[in-house]
Amino acid sequence: MSNREVVVLSVGGVRFVTKASTLQQFPESRLARMLNDDDQEFKLVNGEFFVDRDGTLFSYIMDFLRTLQVSLPTDFSDYQRLQREAEFYGLYTLADLLSQERLLKPRLEILEVRFSLQEMQAFFRIFGSCSATVATLAEQIAVFMGQQSGQSWNSPFPSQKPLVPLPLERPSHHDMVFQCGTDYSAGDQFVARYVSIKPDNRKLINGTNVLGLLLDALLRDGFRLISTRTVSGEDKVECFSFERVKRPAGLALTLKNTPGSSGVAQAKRSQVQKGK
Repeated sequence: MSNREVVVLSVGGVRFVTKASTLQQFPESRLARMLNDDDQEFKLVNGEFFVDRDGTLFSYIMDFLRTLQVSLPTDFSDYQRLQREAEFYGLYTLADLLSQERLLKPRLEILEVRFSLQEMQAFFRIFGSCSATVATLAEQIAVFMGQQSGQSWNSPFPSQKPLVPLPLERPSHHDMVFQCGTDYSAGDQFVARYVSIKPDNRKLINGTNVLGLLLDALLRDGFRLISTRTVSGEDKVECFSFERVKRPAGLALTLKNTPGSSGVAQAKRSQVQKGK
């Protein structure tokens, strides 16, 4: 390690304070060589290394050196400029990761809820552009079935009789179907279906209440309601369209320690989730 434990850099007028070991993550980079005064591009002025480069973009480079992950803001767009900066500093591993722009860009998710009321039953169908999101939502929704007498079919609470959990219908990886309410069975008996949506533990039978709980859950999960419409036809179906900008998984790099160096980049890459 250099005799400088703490290093101060002024990049385009933006000041950075870091450890020497952070700059030596990649021994062949210009930042590592700078500590040994092996690169004239970096001028030492009053104890600070001055670099005439973009200070804003350098903040992302420092984040990579500290975490070995590439995780950029949702609205970031200067991939080519940041890649050029990485090449300037001799961080070719970072430049290679940035070239995989498609893995770093945020994705727009679309989700649609279709809802219809038919007499004493409510029907739901949810379509999503991201199968993982639909699968996660399916884990939050539970449907239960039980029988009730005609006098208590419209009770907002389930009867004391045991309720049987029902599986959600999954026509494909991108949608799910379920229903709630009551259906005539025999005599004065009705088959009742209740819906529960985590983290709420209530079992609801009223379709409008279930719809409200579902929409609230989507809004809490970062979705934004962009439109509502009624599908024409014999059975009127209300459609609620949502969208969400999903943060990508950050690309992570592993380093293997070797004698005489602080780390050597390995070709193997993995993805780690850093937020939504």
